[in-house]
Amino acid sequence: MSTTKVPVTSRALVQRINRKLKVEDEEVRRMRGTRPDFGDYYRVNVRVNGVVDKSVELAELGRELGVLKEWERVED
Repeated sequence: MSTTKVPVTSRALVQRINRKLKVEDEEVRRMRGTRPDFGDYYRVNVRVNGVVDKSVELAELGRELGVLKEWERVED
């Protein structure tokens, strides 16, 4: 049995996550520029345009939502 994991780009994972979060009027966005209090990705509620989470780990959120399977890994 092979233990090789299938690569998934971060962009593809963001799209998967956003399709899942759309029901809750939320989405993940990539941070443009630099802000020390934000990570590379953050989560917003698009209805009220408010930040829900400032530092989102894509792989962790993807696994939590069930859009990143155990045989997949995130590749930039």
